Amino acid sequence: MDADREGRGRRSPGRTVAYAACGVVLLAGCASMPDSGDLRGVDSTARQDTPVRVFAMPPQEDAEPTDIVQGFLEALTSDDPNYETARKYLTPSAAKQWQPRVSTTVLDDGPGADVVPPVDREQSDDDKSFTLVGTKVAVVDAQQSYSPASGEYRETVHLVHDKKTKQWRIDSPPRGVVMGRSDFQRNYMSVNKYYFASNTRAATAPQTVAVADPVYVRERVDPMTQLVRSLLSGPTSWLDPVVRTSFPTGTALRSGVSSLTPDDRSTLTVPLNNKAAHAGADQCKAMAAQLLFTLQGLTPAVDEVELQADGRQLCSAAEGDANGDATRGSVEKPEFLYFVNGEHRLVRVSAEPDGSGTKAQPLAVPGALGEGDKDLRSVAVSRDEHTAAGVGLDGKALYVGSLVSGGSLGEPVLVSSGKTTEDRLTTPSWDTEGDLWVADRNPVDPRLLLFKEGAGKPLEVETPGLDGRIRDLRVAADGVRIALVVEKGGKQSLFIGRIEREGKTGDPQRVSVRELRSTTPDLEEVTTMSWAGDSRLVVVGREQGGVQQTRYVQVDGSTPEGPPPAALTGVKEIAASEDADMPLVAYSEDGIVRLPSGAQWQKVDADGTAPVYPG
Repeated sequence: MDADREGRGRRSPGRTVAYAACGVVLLAGCASMPDSGDLRGVDSTARQDTPVRVFAMPPQEDAEPTDIVQGFLEALTSDDPNYETARKYLTPSAAKQWQPRVSTTVLDDGPGADVVPPVDREQSDDDKSFTLVGTKVAVVDAQQSYSPASGEYRETVHLVHDKKTKQWRIDSPPRGVVMGRSDFQRNYMSVNKYYFASNTRAATAPQTVAVADPVYVRERVDPMTQLVRSLLSGPTSWLDPVVRTSFPTGTALRSGVSSLTPDDRSTLTVPLNNKAAHAGADQCKAMAAQLLFTLQGLTPAVDEVELQADGRQLCSAAEGDANGDATRGSVEKPEFLYFVNGEHRLVRVSAEPDGSGTKAQPLAVPGALGEGDKDLRSVAVSRDEHTAAGVGLDGKALYVGSLVSGGSLGEPVLVSSGKTTEDRLTTPSWDTEGDLWVADRNPVDPRLLLFKEGAGKPLEVETPGLDGRIRDLRVAADGVRIALVVEKGGKQSLFIGRIEREGKTGDPQRVSVRELRSTTPDLEEVTTMSWAGDSRLVVVGREQGGVQQTRYVQVDGSTPEGPPPAALTGVKEIAASEDADMPLVAYSEDGIVRLPSGAQWQKVDADGTAPVYPG
């Protein structure tokens, strides 16, 4: 998408007028459009190297129907906060009824690549219709939640000639907003708002776990205020069943508050309505933590938030206070990187390179998985780094042992009866409560299993809607989402599922993974993946007919800003930490290698396999 963003949108002379001193670009909206036949697509605004505001021009006097439609489509891509200019292309009645925030449809090349009058109705001299056609890429809904989309986009735009003003106006606009991919990337940015897991706590402390809920906001239309309003309105529908908010029902910004700006002390004052006036001290601290977590992903300009309601201060909180109230995977630094060495034992090295360029010396972990005699194929280490799980070399048996010197391993906690290695156990994964997840790929009895604290009888996890066999899995640090590589008909796809637990916290009686969402619909093969942030994963895969590639994806299926990881050939497994400062690690043709920030891939161990961070 980034290449698309840079390579598109070179406008013809006269299409825009730029005022560099004011940081403004005006969209002329005056392209030539025939009354029938093909319409040239709406050109995307070229991406600017410096922040600029893009505003549309209103319709010209006596503009032709084609110019009205073109101008309206251009206005949808502007930075007009309330789309007031776009409404000027509509009849008064249509302007009142049109709801631009109901959805944003993203097309591959922009709307209008092929516009023709419909053939199933008569048109008079005062009546014109055009059909907008394009290929759908995604839809952002009224909750600002992104979902990949595909298929043809077809919407009819109908115009009338006003007998009083003698001007053409649109009386039937397309639903919501529609624009091309590159204009969407220029106009919108992905940010995380944060809620709290409703039935999950960190095993290491009785802390609430913060969960990222990604949404898209318009980048140059007061994104801070947009994001706060979105946070107060509650979680998106997909995440809502497993999270809660600390804000009382009905909490919103105080009437009359149109914009929020931090002061010169980097403190943001947030005036709330009276619904929040009676929040207690602990509840207010949790509200402030949600706000801080949310705003920190948007801007470094906010170090503290102050909440007000009913004309008085409710509470204030700085970053340290918020991190004490809740835990996030993105700020939990692992101590070690783990992998299986050439002797098939579990070893570890410091998670952070020392910066000297000296090759790290892996050491066997204390305990039976590092010091014992079991040959291992894959491993997982608990998030507190006190316990590890390992799958035997033949993929048949799952062992769990403490990382304490001299500890014994005992009998396996699970044995698969699959006939081949690929039909047996996946790499296991630990969640934030200290529970162990693994899938048995036996085609006769495929199962997703959970072991409470890595022991006892496994709980079979329900997977309604799963179409295919689980080939790989990773549980997110928040404990409410799981990434699954699902195989069907020789094709692998990456899905994100919502983990629902029924029963009291810490002792669920029933666990299920629901509403699986595809995050890589364009990939035919998914080789390996790992969580790489609160709402981001790193994926190695291949498109149909393509070559292997490594890239980042968001849990909603969108592509995050920034470049992909440095190229690496022959990647078989990959590991990342939710903490973005930790190096990316891979098992490739060169053994275990890692990618420190700003550097190239560096060899860690030529004979190692199965790299993992805790989790």
